[in-house]
Amino acid sequence: MLEKVLKREQTEATLDVVSPNSNGEFSPEISKGSSSGDDNSSNVPDQNRGFFSKFLDQYKPYQFESLDPNLTAAERQAIIDADTPMARALKTRHIKMMAIGSCVGTGLFIGTGSALKTGGPAGILIGWAIVGVSIYCVVQALGELAVAFPIPGAYVEYNSRFISRSWGFAVAWNIALQWFVVMPLELVAASLTIKYWNDDVSPAAWVCIFYAVIFCIHMFFTQAFGETEFICSTIKIVATIGFILFGIIYNAGGVSGHGYIGGKYFYNPGAFANGFKGVCSVFVTAAFSFSGTELTGLTAAETPNPRKSLPSAIKQVFWRILFFYFICLLMIGLLVPYNDTGLLGSTGGKKASPFVLAIQQAGVKGLPSVFNAVIMIAVFSVANAAVFACSRTVNSIAQQGFAPKIFCYIDRRGRPIVAVITTLIVGLLCFLAASKYEETIFNWMMAISGLCSIFTWGSICFCHIRFRRALAVQGHSIKELAYVANTGLIGSYFAIVIMALILMAQFWVALYPVGGKPDPSTFFQAYLTVPVMIVSYILYFIIFREFKLLKTAEEIDITTDRRQFDIELLEQEIAEEKALLASKPFYYRFYKFWC
Repeated sequence: MLEKVLKREQTEATLDVVSPNSNGEFSPEISKGSSSGDDNSSNVPDQNRGFFSKFLDQYKPYQFESLDPNLTAAERQAIIDADTPMARALKTRHIKMMAIGSCVGTGLFIGTGSALKTGGPAGILIGWAIVGVSIYCVVQALGELAVAFPIPGAYVEYNSRFISRSWGFAVAWNIALQWFVVMPLELVAASLTIKYWNDDVSPAAWVCIFYAVIFCIHMFFTQAFGETEFICSTIKIVATIGFILFGIIYNAGGVSGHGYIGGKYFYNPGAFANGFKGVCSVFVTAAFSFSGTELTGLTAAETPNPRKSLPSAIKQVFWRILFFYFICLLMIGLLVPYNDTGLLGSTGGKKASPFVLAIQQAGVKGLPSVFNAVIMIAVFSVANAAVFACSRTVNSIAQQGFAPKIFCYIDRRGRPIVAVITTLIVGLLCFLAASKYEETIFNWMMAISGLCSIFTWGSICFCHIRFRRALAVQGHSIKELAYVANTGLIGSYFAIVIMALILMAQFWVALYPVGGKPDPSTFFQAYLTVPVMIVSYILYFIIFREFKLLKTAEEIDITTDRRQFDIELLEQEIAEEKALLASKPFYYRFYKFWC
Protein backbone atom coordinates (compact mmCIF):
# COMPACT_ATOMS: atom_id res chain seq x y z
CA MET A 1 0.00 0.00 0.00
CA LEU A 2 1.18 3.50 -0.77
CA GLU A 3 1.53 5.67 2.31
CA LYS A 4 0.09 9.17 2.25
CA VAL A 5 2.81 11.75 2.58
CA LEU A 6 0.83 14.25 4.63
CA LYS A 7 -1.27 12.98 7.53
CA ARG A 8 -4.66 14.29 8.51
CA GLU A 9 -4.71 16.81 11.35
CA GLN A 10 -6.95 16.29 14.36
CA THR A 11 -10.67 16.48 13.57
CA GLU A 12 -11.31 19.62 15.58
CA ALA A 13 -8.19 21.43 14.37
CA THR A 14 -8.37 24.07 11.68
CA LEU A 15 -7.66 23.00 8.13
CA ASP A 16 -6.14 24.95 5.26
CA VAL A 17 -8.56 25.16 2.37
CA VAL A 18 -7.74 26.85 -0.91
CA SER A 19 -10.41 29.26 -2.11
CA PRO A 20 -10.48 32.29 -4.42
CA ASN A 21 -10.23 35.77 -2.94
CA SER A 22 -11.97 38.91 -4.13
CA ASN A 23 -9.44 39.29 -6.95
CA GLY A 24 -10.17 35.84 -8.26
CA GLU A 25 -6.83 34.51 -7.00
CA PHE A 26 -6.40 31.50 -4.76
CA SER A 27 -5.25 31.96 -1.17
CA PRO A 28 -5.48 29.93 2.07
CA GLU A 29 -8.70 30.21 3.99
CA ILE A 30 -9.32 28.88 7.49
CA SER A 31 -12.42 26.72 7.89
CA LYS A 32 -13.40 24.89 11.03
CA GLY A 33 -13.58 21.14 10.70
CA SER A 34 -16.32 18.86 11.91
CA SER A 35 -16.43 15.16 12.50
CA SER A 36 -20.14 14.81 11.92
CA GLY A 37 -21.76 13.48 8.77
CA ASP A 38 -20.10 11.60 5.96
CA ASP A 39 -18.15 14.55 4.55
CA ASN A 40 -14.47 15.26 5.00
CA SER A 41 -14.08 17.89 7.72
CA SER A 42 -12.56 20.39 5.30
CA ASN A 43 -15.61 20.05 3.09
CA VAL A 44 -18.28 20.95 5.63
CA PRO A 45 -19.71 24.47 5.15
CA ASP A 46 -19.20 26.99 7.97
CA GLN A 47 -22.13 26.65 10.34
CA ASN A 48 -22.18 30.43 10.99
CA ARG A 49 -23.06 31.28 7.41
CA GLY A 50 -26.58 31.73 6.06
CA PHE A 51 -28.73 28.99 4.60
CA PHE A 52 -28.27 30.07 1.00
CA SER A 53 -24.49 30.33 1.35
CA LYS A 54 -24.26 26.90 2.96
CA PHE A 55 -26.54 25.50 0.27
CA LEU A 56 -24.20 26.75 -2.46
CA ASP A 57 -21.14 25.52 -0.55
CA GLN A 58 -22.11 21.89 -1.11
CA TYR A 59 -21.49 22.30 -4.85
CA LYS A 60 -17.95 23.58 -4.39
CA PRO A 61 -15.13 21.17 -5.25
CA TYR A 62 -14.03 18.54 -2.78
CA GLN A 63 -10.75 19.53 -1.13
CA PHE A 64 -8.18 16.74 -1.30
CA GLU A 65 -5.29 16.56 1.09
CA SER A 66 -1.99 17.90 -0.20
CA LEU A 67 0.10 15.20 -1.83
CA ASP A 68 3.82 14.93 -2.36
CA PRO A 69 4.61 16.65 -5.69
CA ASN A 70 7.27 14.00 -6.33
CA LEU A 71 4.66 11.26 -6.67
CA THR A 72 3.90 9.94 -10.15
CA ALA A 73 0.46 10.41 -11.69
CA ALA A 74 -0.35 6.72 -11.03
CA GLU A 75 0.70 7.02 -7.38
CA ARG A 76 -1.37 10.18 -6.89
CA GLN A 77 -4.41 8.49 -8.44
CA ALA A 78 -3.90 5.43 -6.22
CA ILE A 79 -3.97 7.59 -3.09
CA ILE A 80 -7.08 9.44 -4.28
CA ASP A 81 -8.85 6.16 -5.11
CA ALA A 82 -7.90 4.68 -1.72
CA ASP A 83 -9.38 7.73 0.03
CA THR A 84 -12.22 8.25 -2.42
CA PRO A 85 -14.24 11.41 -1.87
CA MET A 86 -17.38 9.63 -3.03
CA ALA A 87 -20.04 9.89 -0.32
CA ARG A 88 -20.14 6.61 1.60
CA ALA A 89 -23.84 6.97 2.32
CA LEU A 90 -25.00 3.52 1.21
CA LYS A 91 -25.56 1.11 4.07
CA THR A 92 -25.62 -2.68 3.99
CA ARG A 93 -29.43 -2.75 3.95
CA HIS A 94 -29.42 -0.39 0.97
CA ILE A 95 -26.98 -2.58 -0.96
CA LYS A 96 -28.89 -5.79 -0.20
CA MET A 97 -32.24 -4.35 -1.21
CA MET A 98 -30.78 -2.82 -4.37
CA ALA A 99 -29.31 -6.22 -5.29
CA ILE A 100 -32.72 -7.85 -5.00
CA GLY A 101 -35.07 -5.30 -6.48
CA SER A 102 -33.44 -2.02 -7.50
CA CYS A 103 -33.48 -2.55 -11.27
CA VAL A 104 -36.67 -4.61 -11.48
CA GLY A 105 -38.78 -2.40 -13.69
CA THR A 106 -39.61 -1.89 -17.34
CA GLY A 107 -37.92 -5.03 -18.65
CA LEU A 108 -39.95 -7.33 -16.40
CA PHE A 109 -43.24 -5.52 -15.87
CA ILE A 110 -43.71 -4.05 -19.38
CA GLY A 111 -41.12 -5.52 -21.76
CA THR A 112 -42.35 -9.06 -21.11
CA GLY A 113 -45.54 -8.15 -22.96
CA SER A 114 -43.86 -7.93 -26.37
CA ALA A 115 -41.57 -10.87 -25.46
CA LEU A 116 -44.58 -13.07 -24.64
CA LYS A 117 -46.24 -12.11 -27.92
CA THR A 118 -43.09 -12.99 -29.90
CA GLY A 119 -41.72 -15.99 -28.02
CA GLY A 120 -44.73 -17.55 -26.32
CA PRO A 121 -44.90 -18.74 -22.67
CA ALA A 122 -42.25 -21.45 -23.05
CA GLY A 123 -40.05 -19.16 -25.14
CA ILE A 124 -39.81 -16.49 -22.44
CA LEU A 125 -39.06 -19.10 -19.76
CA ILE A 126 -36.19 -20.55 -21.80
CA GLY A 127 -34.83 -17.13 -22.78
CA TRP A 128 -34.88 -15.72 -19.26
CA ALA A 129 -33.52 -18.93 -17.72
CA ILE A 130 -30.47 -18.99 -20.03
CA VAL A 131 -29.70 -15.32 -19.45
CA GLY A 132 -30.45 -15.62 -15.72
CA VAL A 133 -27.97 -18.45 -15.11
CA SER A 134 -25.22 -16.55 -16.90
CA ILE A 135 -26.04 -13.37 -14.93
CA TYR A 136 -25.57 -15.24 -11.66
CA CYS A 137 -22.08 -16.20 -12.84
CA VAL A 138 -21.41 -12.57 -13.80
CA VAL A 139 -22.32 -11.11 -10.41
CA GLN A 140 -20.25 -13.76 -8.63
CA ALA A 141 -17.21 -12.77 -10.70
CA LEU A 142 -17.96 -9.10 -10.10
CA GLY A 143 -18.27 -9.69 -6.37
CA GLU A 144 -14.79 -11.16 -6.20
CA LEU A 145 -13.32 -8.20 -8.10
CA ALA A 146 -15.31 -5.50 -6.29
CA VAL A 147 -14.38 -6.72 -2.81
CA ALA A 148 -10.70 -6.85 -3.82
CA PHE A 149 -10.82 -3.52 -5.69
CA PRO A 150 -13.60 -1.31 -4.20
CA ILE A 151 -12.81 1.68 -6.40
CA PRO A 152 -15.06 4.33 -7.98
CA GLY A 153 -16.36 3.06 -11.30
CA ALA A 154 -15.65 -0.59 -10.41
CA TYR A 155 -16.21 -2.68 -13.56
CA VAL A 156 -15.99 0.44 -15.73
CA GLU A 157 -12.31 0.67 -14.78
CA TYR A 158 -11.58 -3.06 -14.52
CA ASN A 159 -11.59 -3.42 -18.31
CA SER A 160 -8.65 -1.03 -18.69
CA ARG A 161 -6.81 -2.64 -15.80
CA PHE A 162 -7.19 -6.33 -16.65
CA ILE A 163 -7.73 -6.41 -20.43
CA SER A 164 -6.45 -3.28 -22.24
CA ARG A 165 -7.10 0.44 -22.34
CA SER A 166 -8.49 0.17 -25.87
CA TRP A 167 -11.12 -2.34 -24.79
CA GLY A 168 -11.73 -0.33 -21.62
CA PHE A 169 -12.44 2.79 -23.68
CA ALA A 170 -14.93 1.02 -25.96
CA VAL A 171 -16.79 -0.80 -23.18
CA ALA A 172 -16.82 2.23 -20.85
CA TRP A 173 -18.51 4.43 -23.42
CA ASN A 174 -21.01 1.70 -24.25
CA ILE A 175 -21.86 1.40 -20.55
CA ALA A 176 -22.32 5.17 -20.44
CA LEU A 177 -24.57 4.98 -23.52
CA GLN A 178 -26.63 2.28 -21.82
CA TRP A 179 -27.22 4.31 -18.67
CA PHE A 180 -27.80 7.54 -20.58
CA VAL A 181 -30.64 5.76 -22.36
CA VAL A 182 -32.16 4.02 -19.34
CA MET A 183 -33.50 7.10 -17.55
CA PRO A 184 -35.52 8.51 -20.48
CA LEU A 185 -36.50 4.95 -21.43
CA GLU A 186 -37.99 4.29 -18.01
CA LEU A 187 -39.88 7.57 -18.02
CA VAL A 188 -41.24 6.82 -21.49
CA ALA A 189 -42.38 3.50 -20.04
CA ALA A 190 -44.06 5.45 -17.25
CA SER A 191 -46.17 7.35 -19.76
CA LEU A 192 -47.10 4.08 -21.49
CA THR A 193 -48.22 2.63 -18.17
CA ILE A 194 -50.29 5.68 -17.21
CA LYS A 195 -52.31 5.25 -20.40
CA TYR A 196 -53.98 2.35 -18.59
CA TRP A 197 -55.88 4.98 -16.59
CA ASN A 198 -56.04 7.97 -18.90
CA ASP A 199 -55.29 8.51 -22.57
CA ASP A 200 -56.39 12.15 -22.59
CA VAL A 201 -53.65 13.81 -20.53
CA SER A 202 -50.39 14.45 -22.38
CA PRO A 203 -47.70 11.89 -21.43
CA ALA A 204 -45.24 14.77 -21.08
CA ALA A 205 -47.13 15.99 -18.01
CA TRP A 206 -46.58 12.73 -16.13
CA VAL A 207 -42.98 12.48 -17.29
CA CYS A 208 -42.36 16.01 -16.00
CA ILE A 209 -43.49 15.04 -12.49
CA PHE A 210 -41.20 12.02 -12.30
CA TYR A 211 -38.32 13.96 -13.77
CA ALA A 212 -38.69 16.73 -11.19
CA VAL A 213 -38.60 14.25 -8.28
CA ILE A 214 -35.48 12.50 -9.61
CA PHE A 215 -33.83 15.88 -10.21
CA CYS A 216 -34.41 16.92 -6.58
CA ILE A 217 -33.11 13.62 -5.18
CA HIS A 218 -29.79 13.81 -6.97
CA MET A 219 -29.23 17.56 -6.83
CA PHE A 220 -30.36 18.50 -3.34
CA PHE A 221 -30.47 15.48 -1.03
CA THR A 222 -27.28 13.45 -0.54
CA GLN A 223 -28.84 10.69 1.57
CA ALA A 224 -32.06 10.36 -0.43
CA PHE A 225 -30.89 7.92 -3.11
CA GLY A 226 -30.23 4.97 -0.80
CA GLU A 227 -33.44 5.45 1.19
CA THR A 228 -35.54 5.94 -1.94
CA GLU A 229 -34.20 2.74 -3.49
CA PHE A 230 -34.72 0.86 -0.23
CA ILE A 231 -38.39 1.89 -0.02
CA CYS A 232 -39.12 1.33 -3.71
CA SER A 233 -37.40 -2.06 -3.74
CA THR A 234 -39.35 -3.14 -0.66
CA ILE A 235 -42.62 -2.21 -2.37
CA LYS A 236 -41.62 -4.14 -5.51
CA ILE A 237 -40.67 -7.22 -3.50
CA VAL A 238 -43.93 -7.25 -1.57
CA ALA A 239 -45.99 -6.66 -4.73
CA THR A 240 -44.19 -9.38 -6.69
CA ILE A 241 -44.67 -11.95 -3.93
CA GLY A 242 -48.32 -10.90 -3.78
CA PHE A 243 -48.70 -11.37 -7.54
CA ILE A 244 -47.15 -14.85 -7.38
CA LEU A 245 -49.59 -15.89 -4.62
CA PHE A 246 -52.48 -14.37 -6.57
CA GLY A 247 -51.39 -16.17 -9.74
CA ILE A 248 -51.28 -19.54 -8.00
CA ILE A 249 -54.75 -19.04 -6.52
CA TYR A 250 -56.21 -17.75 -9.80
CA ASN A 251 -54.66 -20.54 -11.85
CA ALA A 252 -55.95 -23.19 -9.45
CA GLY A 253 -59.52 -21.88 -9.75
CA GLY A 254 -59.61 -20.06 -6.44
CA VAL A 255 -61.08 -16.82 -7.87
CA SER A 256 -64.88 -16.72 -7.84
CA GLY A 257 -66.41 -17.05 -11.29
CA HIS A 258 -63.29 -18.58 -12.83
CA GLY A 259 -62.52 -22.25 -13.09
CA TYR A 260 -59.25 -24.12 -13.14
CA ILE A 261 -56.84 -22.74 -15.77
CA GLY A 262 -53.78 -24.94 -15.42
CA GLY A 263 -51.54 -24.96 -18.46
CA LYS A 264 -54.19 -24.58 -21.15
CA TYR A 265 -52.50 -21.56 -22.74
CA PHE A 266 -49.41 -23.70 -23.30
CA TYR A 267 -51.62 -25.86 -25.58
CA ASN A 268 -53.87 -23.17 -27.03
CA PRO A 269 -52.61 -20.91 -28.57
CA GLY A 270 -49.38 -22.81 -27.81
CA ALA A 271 -46.09 -22.86 -25.88
CA PHE A 272 -44.04 -21.23 -28.65
CA ALA A 273 -45.28 -18.30 -30.72
CA ASN A 274 -42.62 -18.42 -33.45
CA GLY A 275 -40.54 -21.53 -32.78
CA PHE A 276 -36.79 -21.31 -32.26
CA LYS A 277 -36.55 -17.85 -33.82
CA GLY A 278 -39.15 -16.62 -31.33
CA VAL A 279 -36.99 -17.86 -28.45
CA CYS A 280 -33.94 -16.09 -29.89
CA SER A 281 -35.92 -12.88 -30.26
CA VAL A 282 -36.62 -12.62 -26.51
CA PHE A 283 -32.93 -12.66 -25.50
CA VAL A 284 -32.49 -8.91 -25.93
CA THR A 285 -35.58 -8.19 -23.79
CA ALA A 286 -34.34 -10.64 -21.17
CA ALA A 287 -30.94 -8.96 -21.19
CA PHE A 288 -32.56 -5.56 -20.76
CA SER A 289 -34.68 -6.78 -17.85
CA PHE A 290 -31.53 -8.01 -16.08
CA SER A 291 -29.54 -4.84 -16.82
CA GLY A 292 -28.56 -3.11 -13.62
CA THR A 293 -27.88 -6.37 -11.80
CA GLU A 294 -24.22 -5.37 -11.88
CA LEU A 295 -25.08 -2.09 -10.12
CA THR A 296 -24.11 -3.59 -6.75
CA GLY A 297 -20.49 -3.67 -7.93
CA LEU A 298 -20.67 0.03 -8.82
CA THR A 299 -21.62 0.86 -5.22
CA ALA A 300 -18.41 -0.68 -3.81
CA ALA A 301 -16.69 2.68 -3.38
CA GLU A 302 -19.75 4.20 -1.69
CA THR A 303 -20.32 1.67 1.07
CA PRO A 304 -18.22 1.79 4.26
CA ASN A 305 -17.36 -1.92 4.34
CA PRO A 306 -17.65 -3.68 0.95
CA ARG A 307 -16.16 -6.87 2.39
CA LYS A 308 -19.24 -7.31 4.59
CA SER A 309 -22.01 -5.81 2.46
CA LEU A 310 -21.20 -6.87 -1.11
CA PRO A 311 -20.89 -10.70 -0.80
CA SER A 312 -24.26 -11.07 0.89
CA ALA A 313 -25.94 -8.71 -1.56
CA ILE A 314 -24.44 -10.48 -4.57
CA LYS A 315 -25.55 -13.89 -3.34
CA GLN A 316 -29.12 -12.63 -3.12
CA VAL A 317 -29.18 -12.02 -6.87
CA PHE A 318 -30.08 -15.72 -7.10
CA TRP A 319 -33.41 -15.02 -5.37
CA ARG A 320 -34.03 -12.06 -7.64
CA ILE A 321 -33.60 -14.30 -10.68
CA LEU A 322 -35.77 -17.05 -9.23
CA PHE A 323 -38.68 -15.08 -7.79
CA PHE A 324 -38.76 -11.86 -9.76
CA TYR A 325 -38.19 -13.41 -13.13
CA PHE A 326 -38.65 -17.13 -13.50
CA ILE A 327 -41.67 -17.67 -11.25
CA CYS A 328 -43.33 -14.41 -12.34
CA LEU A 329 -42.86 -15.31 -16.01
CA LEU A 330 -44.27 -18.76 -15.36
CA MET A 331 -47.37 -17.15 -13.85
CA ILE A 332 -47.68 -14.74 -16.80
CA GLY A 333 -47.42 -17.62 -19.30
CA LEU A 334 -50.09 -19.57 -17.44
CA LEU A 335 -52.53 -16.66 -17.11
CA VAL A 336 -52.14 -14.60 -20.33
CA PRO A 337 -52.22 -16.11 -23.86
CA TYR A 338 -49.55 -14.76 -26.19
CA ASN A 339 -52.22 -13.66 -28.71
CA ASP A 340 -53.96 -11.34 -26.24
CA THR A 341 -54.58 -7.99 -28.01
CA GLY A 342 -53.82 -6.08 -24.81
CA LEU A 343 -50.12 -6.95 -24.85
CA LEU A 344 -47.62 -4.26 -25.75
CA GLY A 345 -46.64 -4.83 -29.36
CA SER A 346 -50.03 -6.21 -30.40
CA THR A 347 -52.26 -4.49 -32.92
CA GLY A 348 -55.48 -3.06 -31.60
CA GLY A 349 -56.77 -3.18 -28.06
CA LYS A 350 -55.66 -1.24 -24.99
CA LYS A 351 -51.95 -1.86 -24.33
CA ALA A 352 -51.06 -2.85 -20.77
CA SER A 353 -48.55 -4.77 -18.72
CA PRO A 354 -49.12 -8.56 -18.84
CA PHE A 355 -49.18 -8.45 -15.02
CA VAL A 356 -52.08 -6.00 -15.10
CA LEU A 357 -53.84 -8.01 -17.84
CA ALA A 358 -53.67 -11.18 -15.73
CA ILE A 359 -55.23 -9.42 -12.73
CA GLN A 360 -57.77 -7.69 -14.94
CA GLN A 361 -58.94 -10.98 -16.43
CA ALA A 362 -59.59 -12.31 -12.92
CA GLY A 363 -62.12 -9.51 -12.43
CA VAL A 364 -60.78 -8.40 -9.04
CA LYS A 365 -61.91 -4.79 -8.73
CA GLY A 366 -59.31 -2.20 -7.86
CA LEU A 367 -56.38 -4.63 -7.89
CA PRO A 368 -55.29 -3.89 -11.50
CA SER A 369 -54.92 -0.22 -10.62
CA VAL A 370 -52.97 -1.07 -7.47
CA PHE A 371 -50.49 -3.19 -9.39
CA ASN A 372 -50.25 -0.60 -12.14
CA ALA A 373 -49.25 1.86 -9.42
CA VAL A 374 -46.57 -0.59 -8.30
CA ILE A 375 -45.26 -0.68 -11.86
CA MET A 376 -45.09 3.12 -11.78
CA ILE A 377 -42.98 2.94 -8.62
CA ALA A 378 -40.76 0.30 -10.23
CA VAL A 379 -40.22 2.46 -13.30
CA PHE A 380 -39.39 5.47 -11.13
CA SER A 381 -36.94 3.36 -9.09
CA VAL A 382 -34.98 2.19 -12.15
CA ALA A 383 -34.85 5.70 -13.60
CA ASN A 384 -33.54 6.94 -10.26
CA ALA A 385 -30.88 4.20 -10.14
CA ALA A 386 -29.91 5.01 -13.74
CA VAL A 387 -28.88 8.55 -12.77
CA PHE A 388 -26.67 7.13 -10.01
CA ALA A 389 -25.09 4.53 -12.31
CA CYS A 390 -24.62 6.86 -15.29
CA SER A 391 -23.02 9.66 -13.29
CA ARG A 392 -20.55 7.27 -11.61
CA THR A 393 -19.76 5.67 -14.96
CA VAL A 394 -19.05 9.01 -16.64
CA ASN A 395 -16.91 10.07 -13.67
CA SER A 396 -14.89 6.85 -13.95
CA ILE A 397 -14.43 7.37 -17.70
CA ALA A 398 -13.04 10.84 -17.04
CA GLN A 399 -10.75 9.52 -14.29
CA GLN A 400 -9.25 7.11 -16.83
CA GLY A 401 -8.62 9.96 -19.27
CA PHE A 402 -11.33 8.89 -21.72
CA ALA A 403 -13.49 12.01 -21.26
CA PRO A 404 -12.97 15.71 -20.41
CA LYS A 405 -11.58 16.24 -16.91
CA ILE A 406 -14.56 18.40 -15.97
CA PHE A 407 -16.43 15.14 -15.34
CA CYS A 408 -13.92 14.31 -12.57
CA TYR A 409 -15.40 17.15 -10.53
CA ILE A 410 -16.72 15.94 -7.18
CA ASP A 411 -18.50 18.31 -4.82
CA ARG A 412 -18.25 18.56 -1.05
CA ARG A 413 -21.13 16.12 -0.60
CA GLY A 414 -19.17 13.45 -2.42
CA ARG A 415 -21.19 13.57 -5.64
CA PRO A 416 -19.79 13.67 -9.20
CA ILE A 417 -22.05 16.65 -9.70
CA VAL A 418 -21.04 17.57 -13.26
CA ALA A 419 -21.70 13.99 -14.38
CA VAL A 420 -25.03 14.05 -12.52
CA ILE A 421 -26.09 17.27 -14.27
CA THR A 422 -25.05 15.87 -17.66
CA THR A 423 -27.07 12.70 -17.04
CA LEU A 424 -30.12 14.76 -16.11
CA ILE A 425 -29.74 16.90 -19.24
CA VAL A 426 -29.62 13.83 -21.50
CA GLY A 427 -32.58 12.52 -19.51
CA LEU A 428 -34.69 15.28 -21.04
CA LEU A 429 -35.10 12.87 -23.96
CA CYS A 430 -37.91 11.43 -21.85
CA PHE A 431 -40.17 14.18 -23.18
CA LEU A 432 -40.21 12.29 -26.48
CA ALA A 433 -43.03 10.46 -24.71
CA ALA A 434 -45.29 13.15 -26.16
CA SER A 435 -44.42 11.95 -29.66
CA LYS A 436 -46.88 9.88 -31.64
CA TYR A 437 -44.03 7.41 -32.20
CA GLU A 438 -43.77 6.72 -28.46
CA GLU A 439 -43.81 2.92 -28.74
CA THR A 440 -41.20 2.93 -31.52
CA ILE A 441 -38.93 5.09 -29.37
CA PHE A 442 -39.44 2.70 -26.46
CA ASN A 443 -38.40 -0.29 -28.59
CA TRP A 444 -35.29 1.48 -29.93
CA MET A 445 -34.12 2.47 -26.47
CA MET A 446 -34.71 -0.98 -25.01
CA ALA A 447 -32.79 -2.72 -27.81
CA ILE A 448 -29.79 -0.38 -27.44
CA SER A 449 -29.65 -0.81 -23.68
CA GLY A 450 -30.12 -4.58 -23.80
CA LEU A 451 -27.14 -5.32 -26.05
CA CYS A 452 -24.95 -2.89 -24.09
CA SER A 453 -25.47 -5.16 -21.11
CA ILE A 454 -24.25 -8.18 -23.07
CA PHE A 455 -20.87 -6.52 -23.67
CA THR A 456 -20.67 -5.32 -20.07
CA TRP A 457 -21.33 -8.76 -18.58
CA GLY A 458 -18.98 -10.56 -20.94
CA SER A 459 -16.22 -8.05 -20.12
CA ILE A 460 -16.72 -8.49 -16.37
CA CYS A 461 -16.23 -12.24 -16.72
CA PHE A 462 -13.17 -11.79 -18.92
CA CYS A 463 -11.73 -9.37 -16.34
CA HIS A 464 -12.26 -12.07 -13.71
CA ILE A 465 -10.42 -14.62 -15.82
CA ARG A 466 -7.54 -12.22 -16.46
CA PHE A 467 -7.35 -11.30 -12.74
CA ARG A 468 -7.07 -14.95 -11.71
CA ARG A 469 -4.41 -15.50 -14.38
CA ALA A 470 -2.41 -12.52 -13.13
CA LEU A 471 -2.66 -13.77 -9.55
CA ALA A 472 -1.21 -17.14 -10.54
CA VAL A 473 1.56 -15.76 -12.76
CA GLN A 474 2.64 -13.17 -10.20
CA GLY A 475 2.89 -15.72 -7.41
CA HIS A 476 -0.31 -15.01 -5.51
CA SER A 477 -3.17 -17.24 -4.40
CA ILE A 478 -6.95 -16.92 -4.07
CA LYS A 479 -6.38 -17.46 -0.33
CA GLU A 480 -5.47 -13.77 -0.26
CA LEU A 481 -9.00 -12.82 -1.39
CA ALA A 482 -11.68 -11.86 1.13
CA TYR A 483 -14.38 -13.15 -1.23
CA VAL A 484 -14.07 -15.85 -3.88
CA ALA A 485 -16.75 -16.36 -6.55
CA ASN A 486 -18.89 -19.44 -5.88
CA THR A 487 -18.99 -20.20 -9.59
CA GLY A 488 -15.20 -19.95 -10.02
CA LEU A 489 -13.54 -19.58 -13.39
CA ILE A 490 -15.92 -22.15 -14.92
CA GLY A 491 -18.83 -19.76 -14.33
CA SER A 492 -17.01 -16.90 -16.05
CA TYR A 493 -16.16 -19.04 -19.09
CA PHE A 494 -19.76 -20.28 -19.24
CA ALA A 495 -21.17 -16.73 -19.12
CA ILE A 496 -18.84 -15.54 -21.90
CA VAL A 497 -19.98 -18.41 -24.15
CA ILE A 498 -23.65 -17.58 -23.45
CA MET A 499 -23.10 -13.89 -24.22
CA ALA A 500 -21.43 -14.77 -27.52
CA LEU A 501 -24.33 -17.08 -28.47
CA ILE A 502 -26.85 -14.38 -27.58
CA LEU A 503 -25.07 -11.89 -29.85
CA MET A 504 -25.14 -14.42 -32.72
CA ALA A 505 -28.81 -15.23 -32.14
CA GLN A 506 -29.68 -11.54 -32.02
CA PHE A 507 -27.81 -10.95 -35.29
CA TRP A 508 -29.92 -13.65 -36.96
CA VAL A 509 -33.18 -12.24 -35.61
CA ALA A 510 -32.18 -8.68 -36.50
CA LEU A 511 -31.34 -9.69 -40.07
CA TYR A 512 -34.37 -11.92 -40.51
CA PRO A 513 -37.00 -10.61 -38.05
CA VAL A 514 -39.91 -12.72 -36.85
CA GLY A 515 -42.80 -12.44 -39.28
CA GLY A 516 -40.98 -10.02 -41.56
CA LYS A 517 -38.37 -9.58 -44.27
CA PRO A 518 -34.82 -8.18 -43.99
CA ASP A 519 -35.02 -4.46 -43.37
CA PRO A 520 -32.18 -2.00 -42.57
CA SER A 521 -34.27 -0.09 -40.04
CA THR A 522 -35.24 -3.25 -38.16
CA PHE A 523 -31.67 -4.55 -38.23
CA PHE A 524 -30.08 -1.41 -36.77
CA GLN A 525 -32.88 -0.99 -34.26
CA ALA A 526 -32.02 -4.40 -32.84
CA TYR A 527 -28.25 -4.44 -33.39
CA LEU A 528 -27.10 -0.83 -33.18
CA THR A 529 -24.88 -1.43 -30.13
CA VAL A 530 -22.49 -3.69 -32.04
CA PRO A 531 -21.44 -1.16 -34.72
CA VAL A 532 -21.24 1.53 -32.00
CA MET A 533 -18.91 -0.77 -30.05
CA ILE A 534 -16.72 -1.34 -33.10
CA VAL A 535 -16.56 2.39 -33.90
CA SER A 536 -15.64 3.17 -30.26
CA TYR A 537 -12.84 0.61 -30.39
CA ILE A 538 -11.43 2.12 -33.59
CA LEU A 539 -11.74 5.66 -32.21
CA TYR A 540 -9.42 4.77 -29.33
CA PHE A 541 -6.64 3.80 -31.74
CA ILE A 542 -7.15 7.01 -33.72
CA ILE A 543 -7.27 9.33 -30.69
CA PHE A 544 -4.67 7.78 -28.39
CA ARG A 545 -2.34 6.17 -30.95
CA GLU A 546 -1.99 3.12 -28.73
CA PHE A 547 -2.48 -0.26 -30.41
CA LYS A 548 -2.14 -2.76 -27.57
CA LEU A 549 -4.99 -5.29 -27.78
CA LEU A 550 -4.36 -7.32 -24.62
CA LYS A 551 -2.16 -6.92 -21.58
CA THR A 552 0.03 -9.83 -20.58
CA ALA A 553 -0.54 -11.42 -17.17
CA GLU A 554 2.77 -9.99 -15.98
CA GLU A 555 1.71 -6.43 -16.95
CA ILE A 556 -1.60 -6.50 -15.08
CA ASP A 557 -1.52 -4.35 -11.95
CA ILE A 558 -3.01 -6.34 -9.05
CA THR A 559 -1.70 -4.16 -6.22
CA THR A 560 -2.78 -0.55 -6.86
CA ASP A 561 -6.20 0.25 -5.29
CA ARG A 562 -6.41 -3.29 -3.94
CA ARG A 563 -7.97 -3.64 -0.51
CA GLN A 564 -5.21 -5.21 1.58
CA PHE A 565 -5.91 -7.70 4.34
CA ASP A 566 -3.72 -9.42 6.89
CA ILE A 567 -3.53 -12.79 5.11
CA GLU A 568 -2.90 -14.83 8.25
CA LEU A 569 -5.70 -13.09 10.12
CA LEU A 570 -8.01 -13.42 7.11
CA GLU A 571 -7.31 -17.15 6.80
CA GLN A 572 -7.93 -17.56 10.53
CA GLU A 573 -11.25 -15.71 10.33
CA ILE A 574 -12.37 -17.73 7.32
CA ALA A 575 -11.41 -20.99 9.06
CA GLU A 576 -13.37 -19.96 12.16
CA GLU A 577 -16.38 -19.00 10.05
CA LYS A 578 -16.28 -22.36 8.24
CA ALA A 579 -15.99 -24.24 11.51
CA LEU A 580 -18.93 -22.33 12.97
CA LEU A 581 -20.96 -22.90 9.81
CA ALA A 582 -20.17 -26.64 9.84
CA SER A 583 -21.66 -26.92 13.33
CA LYS A 584 -24.99 -25.50 12.16
CA PRO A 585 -27.95 -27.50 10.78
CA PHE A 586 -28.16 -28.25 7.05
CA TYR A 587 -30.93 -25.72 6.37
CA TYR A 588 -28.85 -22.94 7.95
CA ARG A 589 -25.79 -23.87 5.88
CA PHE A 590 -27.96 -23.97 2.76
CA TYR A 591 -29.32 -20.51 3.58
CA LYS A 592 -25.87 -19.00 4.18
CA PHE A 593 -24.55 -20.45 0.92
CA TRP A 594 -27.21 -18.60 -1.08
CA CYS A 595 -27.64 -15.54 1.16
